[in-house]
Amino acid sequence: MIHGGPDWDHSYLLPALKQVAQRRHVVAFDLRGCGRSSRGLSPERYQPELAVEDVSRLITWLNHEQVDVLGFSTGGQIAQLLVDAHPSQVRRVVLASTTAYGDFEQHLRGWAERDRRLAMPTRWPSWARFAQDSPRTDREQTIDWAVSGASTSIWTLDRLDEYLELLADVRFSGDWIGPFRTGRLHPWRPPDPAETLRRFDAPILVLHGAQDMSFPVEVAHRLHSDVPETQLVVVEDAGHMAHFDQTHQWATAVTTFLSS
Repeated sequence: MIHGGPDWDHSYLLPALKQVAQRRHVVAFDLRGCGRSSRGLSPERYQPELAVEDVSRLITWLNHEQVDVLGFSTGGQIAQLLVDAHPSQVRRVVLASTTAYGDFEQHLRGWAERDRRLAMPTRWPSWARFAQDSPRTDREQTIDWAVSGASTSIWTLDRLDEYLELLADVRFSGDWIGPFRTGRLHPWRPPDPAETLRRFDAPILVLHGAQDMSFPVEVAHRLHSDVPETQLVVVEDAGHMAHFDQTHQWATAVTTFLSS
């Protein structure tokens, strides 16, 4: 399982992954610069392709020739790069709440519910309060983005406090912000993701929340159209964090696909 962020750790996915782990052996890890993995590296060592090589080496270190890969959000883009660079190591892949395309803003503009949520005052949890008279550190900026974006990350606002409690246990970092801020990051996706996935010639599940306000569901339908061999599961009443909004349905979709 490749988590998103990237300046998060894997823990926000654990509630759903625990359900998957009842049927499958799940390996969850933190990307470089995240959680309990290597931190404070020099700026040039934060690049998507280096994260891909970390995943490849981890697969080898675990003595696996092939694994099933689940990539969530940014992790789904890393999964696409992994399939491009090391297809023989991947048996099948789940692309969850992610995108193969960068041109999707038109699907977000004028979305009344999203605009309403963006204008909502943030329920700021005590664990995320910082001094107001000092500049944000990169780690604090990551936390700020996660909390302020909570209402557009999930769909069921009645569970907003529960979601914020989940975030309280995330080991946020800010290691990837520097290269991002200076425009040094290389592309997160292959040059032609659809062609990469067509060449992959192995089972692919596109798993997406119907109300995703980060990567709108149109990108999932577009990928399924461009790569018809993919399986598409759209989870209703679920936002970007579809694994949180509809945990059982999300986990069932993953385990059913991996068992087919």
